[in-house]
Amino acid sequence: MSEKIVKIADDFWNIRGEFKIGGLLNIGTQASLLRCASGKYVLLDAYTLNASLKTEVDALTNNGADIEAIINLHPFHTVHVAQMHEQYPKARLYGTQRHHQKFPNLPWQPELTESAECAALFANDLEFSVPAGVDFISDNEHLHFSSVLAYHKSSKAIHVDDTLMYLPLPGLLGKLKKPEVSFHITLAKTLEKRAGAARDFREWATRLSERWADAENLCAAHSAPLLAEPNSAIAHRIRRALQKTEKTLRAHEKKYP
Repeated sequence: MSEKIVKIADDFWNIRGEFKIGGLLNIGTQASLLRCASGKYVLLDAYTLNASLKTEVDALTNNGADIEAIINLHPFHTVHVAQMHEQYPKARLYGTQRHHQKFPNLPWQPELTESAECAALFANDLEFSVPAGVDFISDNEHLHFSSVLAYHKSSKAIHVDDTLMYLPLPGLLGKLKKPEVSFHITLAKTLEKRAGAARDFREWATRLSERWADAENLCAAHSAPLLAEPNSAIAHRIRRALQKTEKTLRAHEKKYP
């Protein structure tokens, strides 16, 4: 995985970045840039842009002057938050409750990313969805299942961190088997410890596939963007991913009847 910008649509660009575990294993990360109907721009998530990437972004955004907001969507994706604010300090800065707590000195907007108030501010261009039935900010900082999913209606692109994964297989395996969309492997550990949590998650995922039924592109962190493919709707892939979680959901329902 290398640093690059992938043009998803005429008004949506996915920034693929590097994120190394232990300084060795690069699992990648992302941010996205979208152009609003107003002509202004919004960044989804934060990534420190190298000189080449910043030149590309600045060329699109009037040297950054037209970037009106940076919206941090994943409570545990925090490595690049301060640096991206330094690169575009005039953009309004939005984050989850954990972002506010981790960086109390940054000039956060009062509306939390996971709130209905924040969603309302960007409703002309974006829809947001917060997973139900799971911990949004887990007490265990190694569990990163939940994030705020963002859907850019114009480009039909979903931007999602961790909650949904799309992992192309390497080498020969990738040629023999097509990659699939799946829910993050930490689902079992992040389902809320109460009766009804599995049902709530199942209903949320089903509603998501229905509400965003016309989505054609999926930009997922730590993997690769899934672009429009004939006969392979994103909504269908989400429903299939949900079906694969049934064993986990039923086990949870037995434990919390």
